[in-house]
Amino acid sequence: MDIINSIATWFFKKRMHQIDLFLKYPHDVQQETFKKLIHSAKNTEWGEKYSYSEITNYHQFKERVPLNEYNDLKPYIQKMRNGQSNILWPGEVKWYAKSSGTTSDKSKFIPVSIESLDDCHFRGGKDMLTVYCENYESTQIFSGKSLTLSGSWKIDYPNNDSYFGDLSAIILQNLPMLAEWARTPSLDIALMDNWEEKIEKICEETIPENVTSLAGVPSWILLILKNILEKTKRTSISEVWPNIEVFFHGGVNFFPYKLQYNEIIKKTDFRFWEIYNASEGFFGLQMNKDSEDLLLMLDYGVFYEFIAVDDPSLKTITLDEIVIGKNYELIINTNSGLWRYKIGDTIKFTATNPYLFRITGRTKNFINAFGEELMIDNAEKAIDTACKKCDCTVKEYTAAPVFFSKNNSGAHQWLIEFEKEPENLTFFSEVLDNSLKALNSDYEAKRFGNMILGFPQITAVENGTFYNWLKKNNRLGGQYKVPRLMNDRKIIEEIITVNQKS
Repeated sequence: MDIINSIATWFFKKRMHQIDLFLKYPHDVQQETFKKLIHSAKNTEWGEKYSYSEITNYHQFKERVPLNEYNDLKPYIQKMRNGQSNILWPGEVKWYAKSSGTTSDKSKFIPVSIESLDDCHFRGGKDMLTVYCENYESTQIFSGKSLTLSGSWKIDYPNNDSYFGDLSAIILQNLPMLAEWARTPSLDIALMDNWEEKIEKICEETIPENVTSLAGVPSWILLILKNILEKTKRTSISEVWPNIEVFFHGGVNFFPYKLQYNEIIKKTDFRFWEIYNASEGFFGLQMNKDSEDLLLMLDYGVFYEFIAVDDPSLKTITLDEIVIGKNYELIINTNSGLWRYKIGDTIKFTATNPYLFRITGRTKNFINAFGEELMIDNAEKAIDTACKKCDCTVKEYTAAPVFFSKNNSGAHQWLIEFEKEPENLTFFSEVLDNSLKALNSDYEAKRFGNMILGFPQITAVENGTFYNWLKKNNRLGGQYKVPRLMNDRKIIEEIITVNQKS
């Protein structure tokens, strides 16, 4: 195993000289990416519509091509799912990553081309290991296996040989055999769609393995680890897998989970390594063991644009115009055919040599503590449905996560001030929960079996509670609003305190 570990470490570290290239010449690499994307798509339906064959520079591009959200590209994506070629990207795209919906859709279907799989998602995974090996030359992670979790995939349109599913499932389904050998559980178990049965089988198969690393969304991995401790009757994961070394995590804010991981793993030298990957692409990864800042990955077939959050003109800029410390909305152009696409994330750069950043939030109100991506539009529609069915009226509300405890799953706590209260608050909660499931596929998935996300916790607060909180914080006035959805508990705890005193 030491020989395998040495060979694997050497192989991954060979990539460092290419990473060094875009570290030294970031603007040149991005310019080359821009030219390649434009050239590749010039004969597509989209490219012909915006005359890509005539575009020679970024100024022409941004003058000619509009900014887009999912609904803007949806008609083109639907054509692609129907089997049409050369729409947003050359050739046919067979795979679509299903993620949380927009204002009108329960789910989005993000195209994942072969180029995106190879040059973005797979390269991101390799670079994650490359950079980790660079930081820890004595690593032994390749002497064992990586416990990785994924969702599942399904046939989209059988006649067109296209498929949709979680990005994690798409990646696992298309991994080369060598990579499949280095991970656990086996593919047939990893891609199961019945989560209760899946968790049982994952535990059975992985407990005897020499697991040296973890990779996945924190909430699901934590659930697996708890089940493994229950089955093995051990007090820590390090007793089950003595050589476990690192958790590669991304997708949600990790801060609320870190303490629980330390308590359950109980290994002083255990490491956490952050990545920034999404259905739309792999964008960043932790570069240094002494800092949680992420490196913007510039040679993955993604051309980046940015809009300063405080700029009302919505002017887009490129990497060379970035100002350290400013909040920017991220705009992407990808080798899957997402053009000037507003992904919805905001980031703040901490350095420009190299380009290091931190994720600062989303452009819209949301809760994403467990990967549920609950948006304000989902919440408003669900509350409206619950009010109509329960003959009640909501005056004000806010919601925030209740994080995992040792014995309980996570949940959403809702503080609601009713103008007219429902006769049965439990029934109101059930209607709200079911409406959210119908509106948001990610919320629905996390609510499955109460394993990750439990039943909503709804508290009716006294009349005037939200007004008193606004008054206490000098926020009375038309320009101030009660925050609806938050990823931390600061505001909701303040409002609870106000309610108790009223």
